[in-house]
Parts: sequence; structure tokens; C-alpha cells
Amino acid sequence: MPDYKAPLRDIKFVMSELLDSEQHYANLEGAEDATPDMVDAIIQEGAKFCEQVLSPLNQVGDKEGCTWSEDGVRTPTGFKEAYKQYVEGGWPSMTASPENGGQGLPESVGLVMSEMMGTANWSWGMYPGLSHGAINTVEMHGTEQQKDTYLSKMISGEWTGTMCLTEAHCGSDLGTLRSRAEPNADGSYSITGTKIFISAGEHDMADNIVHIVLARLPGAPEGTKGISLFIVPKCLPNEDGSVGERNAVTCGSIEHKMGIHGNATCVMNFDGAQGWLIGPENRGLNCMFTFMNVARLGTAIQGLGAAELSFQGSLAYAKDRLAMRSLTGPKNPEGPADPIIVHPDVRRMLLTQKAVAEGARAMIYYTAQQGDIVHQGKTEEARKEADELMGFLTPIAKAFLTEIGCEATNLGMQVFGGHGFIAEWGMEQVVRDARIGTIYEGTTGIQALDLLGRKVLMTQGESLKRFTKLVHVFCKENADNEQMKEFIEPLQSINKEWGDLTMKLGMNSMKNRDEVGAASVDYLMYSGYAVFAYLWARMAGVALNKMADGTTEESFYNAKVQTARFYFKRMLPRTRTHAESMLVGADSLMDMQEDAFAF
Repeated sequence: MPDYKAPLRDIKFVMSELLDSEQHYANLEGAEDATPDMVDAIIQEGAKFCEQVLSPLNQVGDKEGCTWSEDGVRTPTGFKEAYKQYVEGGWPSMTASPENGGQGLPESVGLVMSEMMGTANWSWGMYPGLSHGAINTVEMHGTEQQKDTYLSKMISGEWTGTMCLTEAHCGSDLGTLRSRAEPNADGSYSITGTKIFISAGEHDMADNIVHIVLARLPGAPEGTKGISLFIVPKCLPNEDGSVGERNAVTCGSIEHKMGIHGNATCVMNFDGAQGWLIGPENRGLNCMFTFMNVARLGTAIQGLGAAELSFQGSLAYAKDRLAMRSLTGPKNPEGPADPIIVHPDVRRMLLTQKAVAEGARAMIYYTAQQGDIVHQGKTEEARKEADELMGFLTPIAKAFLTEIGCEATNLGMQVFGGHGFIAEWGMEQVVRDARIGTIYEGTTGIQALDLLGRKVLMTQGESLKRFTKLVHVFCKENADNEQMKEFIEPLQSINKEWGDLTMKLGMNSMKNRDEVGAASVDYLMYSGYAVFAYLWARMAGVALNKMADGTTEESFYNAKVQTARFYFKRMLPRTRTHAESMLVGADSLMDMQEDAFAF
């Protein structure tokens, strides 16, 4: 398994130089503590925890997995102790509101910690990651009593949280869920049903687990308009806030999975468990979107983390592994062969990984800044604009980054050749762990329908125009910059084409709604490459300015420009295939009769 090293220089580049985080935090309400020195100290300490505590447990978790018994689920060796250190360090409370015991830092600061934790050990990072979404849901939709009962314990990390949506007969189609909630005389509800694929649903790392559960009330309307949201704790809290008697919720089994073995993915049985309604009746799905949007951006981090960890492993190996001679003559004449990093195809794989990881970091941090403005912006106008921009970017970040993150892990494994297929190197684990990212929190197809159908076409393209206007302004500002020409011209072209393609798809969908589903994944991938082009052009611009001003880090900034150049020449052309595919129409998919699929 690669030894994770937090990419602190690149994190600083994206935060401070590309996105001007200092000015960003100064423009937020209540972010006074997010000074450059404070943020830097947090990230430095977080890096140590991730490198020294979490990374060594990554392969341990994969090999041991979680163990189920009637008494509960035991996590892999070291996981519980690492979580104790995490809580003692105050990390869970970093971005929560001070009113409930949090430190009140912007969400984007916490997201950097999430990136480092997820890259060092994704399975472990899922335990506190799920809690974060549960905390946000209770903060936004819970009653004062619910906040008093649960928030301080969850924010401190003493208790963890989950989201319980999926049932065996329904995955993303939540309108068909069957779990039910019967009113009790004391104002609580009796929750009955079975949920599957519940990450961190049962474990030994915290004293209590607070489940956020979707269920139906008696007489509720059919479909998604009849779903309510409930708090169902593993153990019922006593009046003094301590853990009381066990609730009627149990883990029936844990799933045997392709990857993320260190995280318990549970079948949860609710047998008349006592729960409390969150938010209005039959509006549970609306409230749950608070949780789901947080989880979707969190899942985007998995694409980034997988690419980063795989790149770190394959880069070190490529520098060390000797095989064959360079086609242009020996580069290691004293040795029996040259290091494989001299070979063009290995360079192609490494540069793809690097472009993916660093581009993903820029996309996620940029999207997270919009989230900061949504929650802490100083004007209603700023909050509204950021909310709409974040809504547009989130499905792209979730689906595009997990898809190309998987590609990056496979390239990392390929750099190792046959050794990549062997477990002891750890590269195949990164591939297995990353694969789930394209599935949970809404598959790539679901995210693509959300982007094209809901976010773009249902707004008559306004959400897209909001982003393409930013790109247009950037291109206009750099129109006379000769050094930026190689980036600006293709960026202008794809920005215009993006709008043209959208208009054509909108016209096609008016004739046949299947056109949306047929084009949606290609549209999302095209959109991802277009967003990357904007961000890589911006990164190249920052780097060129730094070198023009004079710097002691010439190598770092030159590498940024060269990676941007690689992206524009080698990866952005992929949009050609996606553009052609999305316009070919639904007939090639839908004309075949179902019985013709038989073999």
C-alpha cells in the first residue's frame, strides 16, 4: 500500500493562490477565526494524523474487514483507537456551529481534512463522514429538543450518525420504500422496516449511533410525496444525556463487498424502534437532501483521494522500477535498464493521474467555497447565486470525479504491471475501494439525469449560463495574454459548444423524453471535462504569473503549466466523442426489442 503523504503544497496552491481563500473567508459572516495562520496550522496537524495514524491502518482494514456477531460489529484492529484520537483532537467539531459546541469554521476547511482522511484511509473516513451529514440534517430540520438531545454528542464525536434510505426492493427509487412509522401516544413513532447498504450502521467506535431514517406514516400519499424523516438512535438517550437502554434497532448482517472492507456496510432491522419525526410530515425527502448533497460532495472526494493515492504509489514505483531502455538512448547508463518513468506511455498514465487529482482538488474546493457562501454569505443575493452554482456543480463533481478517479486507479495499477495485480503492493485495493464511488449516493446515471434534466433543461439552461458566463469573463480578461492563448482559445470554443449542444438536446427532448436519458451521461462527462478546462486554464494562469514575477519554486509552477498543457492536448479532446454520442439520439438504444437481448 502506498504510504500516503498529504500534498500540502498543492492544497495551499489551490486554496490560497487559485481560490484566494483568505479573501473568501473575510467575505463570510462568522468566519473571523479562519485566518491564514489558523487554517494552515489545522491542515498541518491534520496531515500528521492522516499520515501517521490513518494511512498505516488502510491495508489492515482491507485485510481484516469488519466482524459481525449478535453483540454488534467489531471494526478492524486500530480503527477504534484511531477514532478516539480523532475525537480527542477535536476534529469532529471543526465546522459545526459554536452554539452546539462546534468551532464554527467554514465547511471548506473541514473538507480539506475530509480529503486527507479519505485519501489516507477511505474506509475509516466514512465513519465520521456519515456523521457530518447527520449533524447538518439535525441542525437544519430538527426541533430544539432534538438539537439539545443529539447535537452536542454528535458534534463532539461521542456519538456517530448514519443515513438509512435504501431497501432491498428500492435503491435510488425511494418512492417505493415500505418502512413504516406508527404514531405513539407520547409523540414518538414506532419505526418498522429493513434498510440495506447502511455504511457505518453498526460499529464499536462510539457509544451511540444516531440513524436518520426514511419511513411512511399511516395514510401517507404514494411515491416520494409520502415519505417522512425520523431520528432513530441505537440507544435511547436518558434525560441527563447519557446512553440509556437499547432501542429496537439491530444489525442483521454486514455485506461482503468488493472493497472498503474496513467500513461496516450493514443490513439494519427496525423492529418497532422508537423514533422522532424530523421536519414536516411527508417532507422527509426534501429534508434528506440536506444530508444527500453533503454526501454527494463527500463522495466526489473519493474520486480525488483515489486518484491522489494511486498517483503517489505509481509515481514512486515508476522512478524506482528499471525496465528496458529509452527509445532515445539510455537515461541510466550505469544501470542494467532505465527507470520506467522515461517511457512515453508511462508518462501518459502518470500525467493523466496527476491531471485528474489536481483538477479534482480544484473542482471540489471551488464547489465547497460556494457551500460556504450558501451558509455564511453576507447577502441574500450572494447566497442564492452560490446555491444555484453549487447545485449545478455537485452532480458533475460527484459523478465525473468518481468516474475519472476510477480510471486513475486503473492506470496506477497498470504502471506497476504484474505487481499491480498483487495484493501486497496495495494498488489493487485502491481500485477496489474506488469502484463504489460511481454507485452510492446516486449512480453516475442518476447524477447525469439530475444535471441534464433537472438542473439544466428544467431551468431553460439558466444554471449552465451562470457557469459559462464565468468562463466567458475569464477568457475575455485573458484575451490579449499571448502566453495563455493555448488555453484560452480551446476553452472559448468548448464553452460556446457546451451551450449549443444543450440547446440541441433541449429541442430533441421536446420530441422524445428518452433523448434526455440517452444523452445524459455523455453530457455529464462533457461537462466535467469543460469545468476541468476552465480550472486548469486558471491554474496555468496563476503559475505563469508567479514565474513572470520571479519565484524560488520554478519547478512547481512549471509543472502546473505543463500539466495544464497535457490536459488540453490529451484529455480535453475526449469531449469530441461525448459530443457526437449525445447527439446521435435515443433510437440506437431503444429500438431493440427486449427479447432480442437474449443469448
